[in-house]
Amino acid sequence: MPGLDPDDRLLLPPLAQRGIRAEAAIWDDPDVDWAGYALAVLRSPWDYPTRRAEFVAWTRTVPRLANPADLVRWNTDKRYLRELASAGVPTVPTTWLGPDDDWTLPAEPGEYVVKPVVGAGSLDAGRYDLADAAQRELAGTHVKRLRAAGRWVMVQPYLSAVDTAGETGLLFFAGPDGLRFSHAVRKGPMLVGPDYGVDGLFRPEQITPRTPAAAELAVAERVLAALPSGPDRPLYARVDLIPGPDGAPVLVEVELTEPSLFLGHAPDAADRLADAIAARLD
Repeated sequence: MPGLDPDDRLLLPPLAQRGIRAEAAIWDDPDVDWAGYALAVLRSPWDYPTRRAEFVAWTRTVPRLANPADLVRWNTDKRYLRELASAGVPTVPTTWLGPDDDWTLPAEPGEYVVKPVVGAGSLDAGRYDLADAAQRELAGTHVKRLRAAGRWVMVQPYLSAVDTAGETGLLFFAGPDGLRFSHAVRKGPMLVGPDYGVDGLFRPEQITPRTPAAAELAVAERVLAALPSGPDRPLYARVDLIPGPDGAPVLVEVELTEPSLFLGHAPDAADRLADAIAARLD
């Protein structure tokens, strides 16, 4: 988004107040001298999912990038969830399917989510009720379509609590001793049925401020502690949680590459991120 997302533009005045000149640049613009910047902060490269190899290769050419290239490589393939689950983080049970893996739809009824392991903005994701014959066929077609394109696929049970409690996104910005909690938002359900395609770079979201529960903060801290680099290197992180069948929060995603940070939904959030950027420059 060459003009920045409106939410990200809220960051520009606080940066200017701290004597930091900021400008938007497009990641694949060959005329940009990335070495000429004191810091490059990833914000909205939402076109990377169909060009991930090119995007990850580009991150390695940027001398001072936040978040760092190795974290971007790790975080842009959702198979990182397997590592976090192995580290004891509660995650949504997931079936992982490579392009050539043998697999059949679950025999038992229920709602399931189908999405690619490389994706953003809920694009190419769908929700299917396998008790419905038509949706069952659409789910199989969705999986086949992604795999025919050479993409890995993830299949998960749909967590129905998102329809009532919503999804909690917890935002963290770097502080003197690692990532610090800044604010949280409630995100309404985004997958209302099968994937019929979306115009644009992301599905529209319903966002409201939220005060996270102690259990949500505790799970988020476990997620950050389990990051491959630990919680000290990221400039920002967003941890997305949904209540599981027993009501306890489970991890949906940890966003280290291009998450919306919802700066407009919490007082002084833009100032906190500006402080983190200023400290990173120092």
